[in-house]
Amino acid sequence: MKILLTNDDGIQAVGLRTMRRALLEVPGVELAVIAPDANQSATARSITTRKPLWVEEVDMGDGALGYATDGTPVDCVRFAALGLIEFEPELIVSGINHGSNLGDDITYSGTVAAAFEGIVLGIPAIAVSQQADRGQMDFRAGRSWKAEDFEEAASFVARVVEELEEVPMPESTLLNVNCPAGEIAGARACRLGKRIYRDRLELAEEEGGRRRYRIYGEDPGYHHEAGTDFAALAEGCVAVTPLHFDLTDAAGVKELAGFDLDRLLAPAAREA
Repeated sequence: MKILLTNDDGIQAVGLRTMRRALLEVPGVELAVIAPDANQSATARSITTRKPLWVEEVDMGDGALGYATDGTPVDCVRFAALGLIEFEPELIVSGINHGSNLGDDITYSGTVAAAFEGIVLGIPAIAVSQQADRGQMDFRAGRSWKAEDFEEAASFVARVVEELEEVPMPESTLLNVNCPAGEIAGARACRLGKRIYRDRLELAEEEGGRRRYRIYGEDPGYHHEAGTDFAALAEGCVAVTPLHFDLTDAAGVKELAGFDLDRLLAPAAREA
């Protein structure tokens, strides 16, 4: 199987390096790495359109080379699809992210965005993230990471890859995998939960007529609901959530179709 490995934490990230080693142990895997040259967390599905992109070969520590770019995680997947590497990927693996990507967080996540780009291009994809500490359901993990922090997550994803033909992955669907910190109690298929953000506007400094604000930083919470990715992690289980890209509200289309949209093309009636 031909796999592209990418991430949003950067090509030097411990999570990516650990995932790479695990994938190389899977029989029959041919692996290429294209990743950002610096941290691109929370860039979501942004792409680089207003400038050319730098690409640099990077030693992956065992004599093999990967590619680092000043682009985004989505750019990395595009690079592979457009011929930067010697093969067309049959699977995208994005991660292992330093911190979880749960619930509404996936809409901000560069890790999940790279996997989404895979399914946009018709390539199966897995996004994988590691919880920082037990009880900390936060994608903004700022701790110091070690390879052993990611070994169980990497092993789980490698097994998924090894048995990919047996794992139910409908067409145009990716798997969002979040692994708990500490001992793993099991693995569960689950839906996305609901994040509670506690961001607030805070003035940091004023200088020369300009004001500098912080608007993110309060620890986020989540709704405690059974069957969600949050619940699975809280119980020490790997959370596996299938995601797809169909954002259309089918019921909404049906309801809107009953409204006379054509009349909005005419000028509004004005009272005399």
